[in-house]
Amino acid sequence: MRDILPDLRARCADGVPFALATVVAVHGSAPRDPGAVMAVDAAGAVLGSVSGGCVESDLYEAAREVLAGAPPRVVAYGISDDEAFGAGLTCGGTIEVLVRAYATGAERDGLAAVLELIAAGRPVAEATVLSGAAETGARLVVRPAGAGPTTGTLGSEGLDAAVTDDARGLLAQGRTGVQRYGALGQRRMQEVAVFVRTYAPPPRMLVFGAIDHAAATARIGAFLGYRVTVCDARPAFATRERFPTADEVVRAWPHTYLESTEVDARTAICVLTHDPRFDVPLLVAALRTPAAYIGVMGSRRTHHDRLARLRAAGVDEAGLARLASPVGLDLGARTPEETAVSIAAEIVQHRWGGTGRPLGELTGAIHHPGGPAPPR
Repeated sequence: MRDILPDLRARCADGVPFALATVVAVHGSAPRDPGAVMAVDAAGAVLGSVSGGCVESDLYEAAREVLAGAPPRVVAYGISDDEAFGAGLTCGGTIEVLVRAYATGAERDGLAAVLELIAAGRPVAEATVLSGAAETGARLVVRPAGAGPTTGTLGSEGLDAAVTDDARGLLAQGRTGVQRYGALGQRRMQEVAVFVRTYAPPPRMLVFGAIDHAAATARIGAFLGYRVTVCDARPAFATRERFPTADEVVRAWPHTYLESTEVDARTAICVLTHDPRFDVPLLVAALRTPAAYIGVMGSRRTHHDRLARLRAAGVDEAGLARLASPVGLDLGARTPEETAVSIAAEIVQHRWGGTGRPLGELTGAIHHPGGPAPPR
């Protein structure tokens, strides 16, 4: 959704009707995860993608139908279906896609409110009925407790209450998926399928050391959907001009800034200073956080010297094992940009549990299950 957010907000503001096709379930290998969207507006313009081009032509026609007044519906595509194969889904998996229109002012206004929250970086979840003993397409918008009202309804107070509780739990975990309930919200029943799409704020990438490698890493971090902060204590280096793609540039001692800022289990920390005056206190602070990834630049000699200094500072072996050092995967990188690709590849590997080996050398599933969905 985030990749077409400005375009959707503009259409809502201009009163342009459009339909959204949203991936709600994936079985086996598929190009996109649940939550991927494609929009088709009243003029026939297409925004976004749900399968990398495999089924978009067929979904385009489905979107035009719901814009013309057909009810919302879930469309399934799989390799075993002749029609779906003809549409081009040749990856071997199955995807289910909810297609619904935002044709009236009230429908667009409801979605516009969600889009505003997403754009502002505020957490929100959207629950939509897919099938069963409730109206397909019914929506409920859920915010964290105390952050704002729940709006919309799925058809009954009991169902709304159960979905609200579960949506808040999924939002806290950054997870998206299908939940099933009884018609009145009873758990452990299968009468109603509800797709809960969560929009947590983008994960953070903290880049320490205002060097050329940091500029390249900040660019690729933004490309991957991170909210990027570059931090350096040197005023001449930590400037907006040097890091135009960063969301913020901070002039402060790295460990002081890290101890005062928010770090959660989705945060990636990249330490590119390779100077023990900065590195050691910074890494001691970083290892106290729940950060998902802590990568540290330096040669192997620097790495071994750093480990000795960290041990002397009281860091145990479990803490040292959390460090990705020297940072990045072995790609043969030379330039700052190539090094940034190496760092980004290692962050993705940590996130999804990949091997880092060429896919052509492996067998089995290409996509690794587990973990929160990537930022969009």
